[in-house]
Amino acid sequence: MGSSLDFVKPVLHLLPEVQPPQRPTTLPEKLLWTAIALVLFFVMYHVVAVGVRPTVGGADFLQVVTASKIGSLITVGIGPIVLASIFLQLFAGAKIIKVDMSDPAQKRTFQGAQKLLAILLCFFEAAVFVIFARVALIPLFPSFGEGTFIDPNTGNEMVSAPYTTALVILQIALGSLVLLYLDEVVSKYGIGSGISLFIAAGVSASIVGGTFSILFGQGGVVEALSSGSAEALPNAIMALLPLFFTLLVFLVVSYAEGVKVEIPLAFDRARGLGSRFPIKLLYVSNIPVILASALLLNVQFFAISLQGQHWCITGQYDPAAPDYDKCSGGFDLVAHIAYVDSGKQLRDGILYYLSPIYRPLHGNYGGYINQLLTATTPIMNLPEWVHVLTYTVFIVFLCIIFGQFWVETTGMGPKEVAEQLDKSGLQIPGFRRDPRIVEKVLENYIPYIVVIGSAFVGLLAALADMTGALGTGTGILLTVGILYRMYQDLENQRLFDTYASIGGLMKR
Repeated sequence: MGSSLDFVKPVLHLLPEVQPPQRPTTLPEKLLWTAIALVLFFVMYHVVAVGVRPTVGGADFLQVVTASKIGSLITVGIGPIVLASIFLQLFAGAKIIKVDMSDPAQKRTFQGAQKLLAILLCFFEAAVFVIFARVALIPLFPSFGEGTFIDPNTGNEMVSAPYTTALVILQIALGSLVLLYLDEVVSKYGIGSGISLFIAAGVSASIVGGTFSILFGQGGVVEALSSGSAEALPNAIMALLPLFFTLLVFLVVSYAEGVKVEIPLAFDRARGLGSRFPIKLLYVSNIPVILASALLLNVQFFAISLQGQHWCITGQYDPAAPDYDKCSGGFDLVAHIAYVDSGKQLRDGILYYLSPIYRPLHGNYGGYINQLLTATTPIMNLPEWVHVLTYTVFIVFLCIIFGQFWVETTGMGPKEVAEQLDKSGLQIPGFRRDPRIVEKVLENYIPYIVVIGSAFVGLLAALADMTGALGTGTGILLTVGILYRMYQDLENQRLFDTYASIGGLMKR
């Protein structure tokens, strides 16, 4: 038996809350509030926290999913909000906590508990990022003993800055708190949800930045054309391939969003009135690839924690030997599990073959493809194409598992959907009203579509990353889905009927 959330009620009334509007908001007002939230997001996105050393790097999976930028005020982004939502939904779906979402009082308590958990996670995640050196610090208080020193064991530069650490944690946590309340503002006064808006904005910023880099950066289109050589045009075309693959993924996902099977339904007490229950190809949206990528990200973090460690099963440890052969030609167990080079990049070992493959932003496509086909790893001497195959198969398998897990724990399975339709007074025409009949019909579609859709998003995300699509494959999947749902949100509110000119433009 699960427990209720009544124990958090005494705390919930202390939490600040954005009050809902007293009257229906107009489209200009929705656009204004959405724009204000977007501007504030980008301001925090580009402001580096005081005490943090600025770094330059592309957006990885973690930054895409959490709408964050390492080192900025939103280093953890919407991560606490997303985690709090996932945790409580999974607990509710698994009956660990009892909540009836049809009861307004219990629904408010559930939402309040979610906000409280998100606030706590803001400070927890900020501490994890700073303490575990995901964020590089600049000691601000040398008079209090803060500074840098060289570790005699490793020779690496170390930072001792407890006061700066506390200051940076506070800034990052407050930045995430601002996003939490901006999400409420957008949800109540704007268009869609703030979480979706910020993810789409972060991915769009990554795509725009990557586009400028491709056009004007080192090895980009302008540099290739200005060389004046016979290979200038082919090199320029090759440099544009990431943009081509980005557009291709956008088109594929946009098409997939519209693929669905519709089950005809009719109202039991209103003959002649009916509806349709759509079972989309992306029935579980992008959740499977998010959960699968999050698991693989933790695998990478674990691998990095093994850097510099060696366990010689055979051979003798030689500190003067290369990092990948410290056992003097013998068998290094740690290196065969995960070999991480001096740049903290996973390069070999069992975990390497489960790690994502990202094409570098710069560099020749021909050389990149040749490396995948012919290169071998330094320790196990396995070809890179094995890495491509094992990673692709593994992420597709994980997506299928997580897709089925999400359906079972969030009430999206045939039985739960049939019960919800029955409570709404809906039945399948030609059949008597019985949720068991509806369940049997749904069982012919939902389980198979969950497998196909989950495998589809996993395969597409993996291929998009390998081809160098800007914004990462997961980011593009999320952004297209978000924009599609924002369009549907506007359409459902019948705003397009009121503002015909905008409706005509969007429907073209």
